[in-house]
Amino acid sequence: MTTENIARTPDTAPVVEAPERRNAVLDYAANYWRKVAGGDMGALPAVGGLIVLCTFFAIARPSFLTPINIANLLQQSAPMIAIGMGLVFVLLLGEIDLSAGFTSGVCAAVLAILLTNEGWPWYAGVGIAIVVGVAIGLLLGFLVAKVRIPSFVVTLAAFLAFQGVVLKLLKEGTNISIRDSQSVIISIENGYLSPLLGWAFAALVVAVFAAVELVKVYKRRSRGLPHAPFAVVALKIVGLAALLAVFVTILNEERSRNPLLFGSNKGMPIVVVIIAVLLVLWTLILRRTPFGRHIYAVGGNVEAARRAGIRVDRIRISAFVICSSMAAIGGIIAASQARSVDPNTGGSNVLLYAVGAAVIGGTSLFGGRGRVVDPVLGGTVVAVIVNGLGLMGQQSWVKYVFTGSVLLLAAGVDALLRKRTN
Repeated sequence: MTTENIARTPDTAPVVEAPERRNAVLDYAANYWRKVAGGDMGALPAVGGLIVLCTFFAIARPSFLTPINIANLLQQSAPMIAIGMGLVFVLLLGEIDLSAGFTSGVCAAVLAILLTNEGWPWYAGVGIAIVVGVAIGLLLGFLVAKVRIPSFVVTLAAFLAFQGVVLKLLKEGTNISIRDSQSVIISIENGYLSPLLGWAFAALVVAVFAAVELVKVYKRRSRGLPHAPFAVVALKIVGLAALLAVFVTILNEERSRNPLLFGSNKGMPIVVVIIAVLLVLWTLILRRTPFGRHIYAVGGNVEAARRAGIRVDRIRISAFVICSSMAAIGGIIAASQARSVDPNTGGSNVLLYAVGAAVIGGTSLFGGRGRVVDPVLGGTVVAVIVNGLGLMGQQSWVKYVFTGSVLLLAAGVDALLRKRTN
């Protein structure tokens, strides 16, 4: 033992200083690199891809980083992200829900009928639409968990059936408009926070993030468990604060061509706040509750989870309920975005993009690995691709091929990592 590793005090015996404490940040970086090299890359590919794509499109089309385009990106991706958040719970179990897109369409149609045709208040319409989503999730989950029909078959049948339900509700193709009298619903996608409220929300997000990170470090440290160095935690907090400051500054710029004639169009979109609240809520449930731990346990090994006393069937049903409920919220956001509901609501590429968002963000198709933030990152990647290629004047087929290639790459990485860790 060298003399520099020994600290002497008048009243105590020699104390050995742990070298890792003096190099905590370096050790943390080394441990993180070992995790990445071992296949646990988390959101790194999605974040890296997002940086590369944004840099490329910003150079190719400077209009990509204009305030109006950034706001459009956030608003256009919101329905897909909401549905993708729900799909994460099902994918974590190694299951699939092919009906989530048209579930959102059914719930959006119910909302529009109640608001426009029946004159219900917005809160009652939203409540019933979400209840319909819960009922659909209960049905799908029961068929999968209790009747033992594979989720692919159950949700494929629902995918086909719900198309017919939407047509029936909309009388074979009627377009139901969301009138200006339902201003709360319209404001979900088309309303904005004031600049001051935008800054207040950003400050709240940073404060909550800092509190969660510091409490986590304190608890792990008090139990003698490995934890992130305070320097790394501080760097995360400062990084998030800087990123939010840039976004709020950009979004607080006036985006209306004529504010006097068309009204002001600046501030953070309200739908961003809704997505952020849902992200925090479901992340806490998935990462900080026994239910969330049971989700991961069932997705990792069903038989081991059953032997541990976990009610596997109840977990499966709950996951489908959450998925369909989030699909309902996605349908409400889509109805607000279009200011109307038609037979295409929830159809077309909605489901494919939602699943793609979750997988591109890092959720495994094989179950057991994923986070609620994954569809946020993956959905942003998809939105950036579609938006950026559109600004470059590329045809639709190029967008589909490019997006499909990115999804295939993400799924391929997932399969290789799973093979490597097994």
